[in-house]
Amino acid sequence: MDIFVRKTAYTGPVQSVILDWAGTAVDHGCLGPAAVFVDVFAGAGICVTIDEARQFMGMAKKDHIRSMCRLPSVERAWKAKHGHTPDEMDLDTLYKDTTVRMVDTIANHSDPIEGVVETMEKLRAMDIKIGSSTGYVQEMMDVLVPIAQEKGYHPDAIVCSSDVPAGRPYPWMCFLNAMKLNTYPMEAMVKIGDTVVDIEEGLNAGMWTIGVTRTGNEMGLTPAQVADLNPSALAKRLAAIEVRFKTAGVHYVVEQTADILPVISEINEKLLAGERPPLAG
Repeated sequence: MDIFVRKTAYTGPVQSVILDWAGTAVDHGCLGPAAVFVDVFAGAGICVTIDEARQFMGMAKKDHIRSMCRLPSVERAWKAKHGHTPDEMDLDTLYKDTTVRMVDTIANHSDPIEGVVETMEKLRAMDIKIGSSTGYVQEMMDVLVPIAQEKGYHPDAIVCSSDVPAGRPYPWMCFLNAMKLNTYPMEAMVKIGDTVVDIEEGLNAGMWTIGVTRTGNEMGLTPAQVADLNPSALAKRLAAIEVRFKTAGVHYVVEQTADILPVISEINEKLLAGERPPLAG
């Protein structure tokens, strides 16, 4: 391809998309990781809620644990149980347990979300490459990637938090994806994810961002559980997630990754007009 030099606005099409894994591409509801964090803290004698576990989803797993340990409720419970607030040694122990449990759990939460495989093939037919980023580390991806591939989901580039100096919301995983996919400039890329830090990662990388509401961590439900919700209750929950994403600065919101094709077309129109991803705020 011709090398774009930033003397004028980029007016070409979207070249690549980068998808999160759990809740965006596989594992409807992001159920596997959430359950693991609850179990890990329970193993240390600390009761945490699923909501406490979910609020840091998308971060590198050690950062996730560190953030949970800083919750006032966890600090109080830890001090009552162990005589001190969580220290780095405790953090390392929790992380080791998380890695073991996550590896064991991932295989059971590897099904592609409905429509994802077909949507990726349609993107490839548009000459759009598929990248991916995740808070999982390499040991976890070594289990997830081959199983997901057997089920039809196979990104062109895979980057995990252990491949870069720091995970989300830092943009490093997006930049490494860009290098692996040979994509430039960054406004020719779209970040798709189901958490606030997914959105922040894409914004920090200078990319277009799409937030996924119904299938992801923020909703936290299986397809059957979503289907059982009263329509008005579902609409209320989706609207609340959309507000959180828009507050974070997301450019577009969809219910599921299978809904992104019209958004990609709209982004292409904006790029053709010389527009760049607007700044948050």
